[in-house]
Amino acid sequence: MAEHEHEHVRVAVVGSGFGGLGAAVRLRREGITDFVVLERASSVGGTWRDNSYPGCACDVPSHLYSFSFAPNPDWPRSFSGQEHIRAYLERVTDTFGLRPHIRFDSEVKRMVWDTERLRWDIETSSGSLSADVVVSATGPLSDPKIPDIPGLDTFPGKVFHSARWDHDYDLRGKRVAMIGTGASAIQIVPSIQPEVSRLTLFQRTPAWVLPRVDRTISAAERALHRALPFTTQLRRGLLWGVRELQVQAFTKHPGELGLVEALAKRNMARAIKDPELRAKLTPDYRIGCKRILLSSTYYPALAQPNVDVVASGLSEVRGSTVVAADGTEAEVDAIIFGTGFHVTDMPIAERVVGAEGKTLAEAWADGMEALRGASAAGFPNWMTIIGPNTGLGNSSMILMIESQLNYMADYLRQLDVLGGRAALDARPSAVRAWNHRVQQRMKRTVWNTGGCTSWYLDANGRNTTIWPGTTYEFRRETRRVDLAEYAVLRPPAKDEPAAPQETAENAEVSA
Repeated sequence: MAEHEHEHVRVAVVGSGFGGLGAAVRLRREGITDFVVLERASSVGGTWRDNSYPGCACDVPSHLYSFSFAPNPDWPRSFSGQEHIRAYLERVTDTFGLRPHIRFDSEVKRMVWDTERLRWDIETSSGSLSADVVVSATGPLSDPKIPDIPGLDTFPGKVFHSARWDHDYDLRGKRVAMIGTGASAIQIVPSIQPEVSRLTLFQRTPAWVLPRVDRTISAAERALHRALPFTTQLRRGLLWGVRELQVQAFTKHPGELGLVEALAKRNMARAIKDPELRAKLTPDYRIGCKRILLSSTYYPALAQPNVDVVASGLSEVRGSTVVAADGTEAEVDAIIFGTGFHVTDMPIAERVVGAEGKTLAEAWADGMEALRGASAAGFPNWMTIIGPNTGLGNSSMILMIESQLNYMADYLRQLDVLGGRAALDARPSAVRAWNHRVQQRMKRTVWNTGGCTSWYLDANGRNTTIWPGTTYEFRRETRRVDLAEYAVLRPPAKDEPAAPQETAENAEVSA
């Protein structure tokens, strides 16, 4: 029998990245200690554990990319690297005494809602358990996406994704194909360019790239932050305020982003002197439509003689030859995919089975949607952190996570107030009303009007990832749970059928 078989807890948290660890800290602060954190790997960190590629760093300033309840006065740089962020998360885990709650090497295989007992039955790779409430914090950047390329399985060289970097493979002197030009690729390219013999970059769509104004945070600054903690809060507040002021340009007045485009073009012109290469690298869509990237080394690396930029995506692999959609060919020893993640089709959704016997993936077949980014209709007592339409285009996701933790805490308080065995199931009408409001606001944003195709959009072309407002607005919207938006479930009485609940078919849409 597995060690944790038949165990029951009040709350099961899935994942130990920022979202999962934040949830664990908040549960303890709420006086809840009957919980577990289910982690598929053998250490904490989430995406900051998995992404260890050369040059990996955050594009949000360090003092804003950290928990408000766990400030770090000792960030070494204004934009910290992966190793420093991962160390921070390890420190948070120890400071708040979370390790006894974490079950490592416990990948969730399936979770099924039990309508009789009002609980989730969870199967993991280390055993089974049940929970009254599940908080899913698997994150949208956790499962790498590698495109289906004809012939890739016959490639004789090395193949890996940026989020699964093979540190045992020596790139020195190798001919390397880099697939993709997103946030990971622009950090990898300048890091490996000096050591490879040839680097071929396959670019489907060029990115807008602004200079990354990074610097070492001096010992004097760090000493000041340690001695006077309010200075850390002040620094964080200023960083937050500037980004809040920028939001309107993204959400209401995309035309105002022209000045930012000019800065990006100047950044390119300083390093790229070849007109032909500059033309390849110049986007034809409004800046901000795709994620704005930050780098002061990407363009200089592309200008080096051992780099080729192919303005086309990879379409085929023939032996050691990689072939672009425009017919360009290159002989390579290794292929590195920087092709992103399963964001709008998160694999965890296939493993969650709700009250009607449908998986979350089936419920979201026409697009993800959740009440206030947290609750999906038909999935009682199940909440997600960094759920649909909670992503950001210009600020720190930690701000959004903390807002959702506020919502989670009040959700649990409401269950306590209800008393006895109870569950909350988001009403389809409430989910639809919330999603309608979000999508209406989304229509005028740069993400929908900027003329690009991005990973923000799902297969139907709908933006199901980004929040079309400020982080302050989202915090206000998630401050507390409105019970009118939920159906209260009780265990069915003996010999009586359960009361019918509102379903997606009979829900009346209210805007």
